[in-house]
Amino acid sequence: MPSDSFRDFVLEQLSSLDGLRCKRMFGGYGLYANEVFFGIVFEGRLYFKTHPDTLAQYENFHAAVFAPSEKQTLKNYREVPADILEDSERLPLWARRAAQS
Repeated sequence: MPSDSFRDFVLEQLSSLDGLRCKRMFGGYGLYANEVFFGIVFEGRLYFKTHPDTLAQYENFHAAVFAPSEKQTLKNYREVPADILEDSERLPLWARRAAQS
């Protein structure tokens, strides 16, 4: 099992989100805001759920689609760009948008 230090970093960065919780899944971790599944931590990368109004932001960064295997792809989950991941003010904003139903 890989180190959980990246997961811990992500959780710390997102600690201001209401009802934030983390659950093992996909060989990684699922992120929830209250009952809304909005993110995935997998192999040292963070993916957020996209919506029609947020997809363009990810496409501007050429963000990869979450594909844990050749047979499994979740096209509405995109990798969070490094510029956002490292920005403690913008990352929670992107997470809140991802958690909007």
